[in-house]
Amino acid sequence: MENSNITIRVATADDRHYAKTITDEMESSARARGTGIAKRSPEYIEKKMTEDKAVIAHTSDGKWVGFCYIEVWKGEYVANSGLIVAPEFRKSGVAKQIKKRIFDLSREKYPEAKIFGLTTGLAVMKINSELGYEPVTYSELTDDEQFWAGCKSCVNYDILMNKDRKNCMCTAMLYDPKDHYEPAETKQFFEENKNIFERLIRFKQWKLLKPFFDKQSSGSNGGGGSKSIFRSFFNF
Repeated sequence: MENSNITIRVATADDRHYAKTITDEMESSARARGTGIAKRSPEYIEKKMTEDKAVIAHTSDGKWVGFCYIEVWKGEYVANSGLIVAPEFRKSGVAKQIKKRIFDLSREKYPEAKIFGLTTGLAVMKINSELGYEPVTYSELTDDEQFWAGCKSCVNYDILMNKDRKNCMCTAMLYDPKDHYEPAETKQFFEENKNIFERLIRFKQWKLLKPFFDKQSSGSNGGGGSKSIFRSFFNF
């Protein structure tokens, strides 16, 4: 796929030299946003490339533009993870193209799997909605312990565990090939309720962070201890 001079394609072993740049930008971006991210090593990214489980974007002269990869979890679940775009190419539409290509790759490789994602960003929620994802509760995600173990490096891990893995700062979204609305329907619903989603995200952040702020202010140490797009995903 081409976007001006940008190529978006399935990554291969020949792309391994981009791995360190990708993981550095993942960490830098998360730090700048003040949000959590499950950290990945360059070796992990390289493995995804060699397994044909990643999509990469680059310019015609070989400059890295963006990246996303596939993870497979117990119970026929697939996650499109680690979406990252180089700062100078953000807001250009390339993130949407990468998400579409990794979604199509997931459907090609795992046609029966449920595809899910966790995000703190409204922009990613919008892209997911345009692909047919719906907001869901955490209980509808995989119960694979390896998946949840990946959250340990996230700055919000204490919140996740304090909520018994039923809620956190991220919003869960799911595409079920056997039970889903058409992308046009989920896209329309998101557009019609965008302001509501934005307010709910802000409320969720306040609701989940407030106990930690209260503990800090009181001098306490440590952390805190199916087919319906209307289903609740804020499980307080």
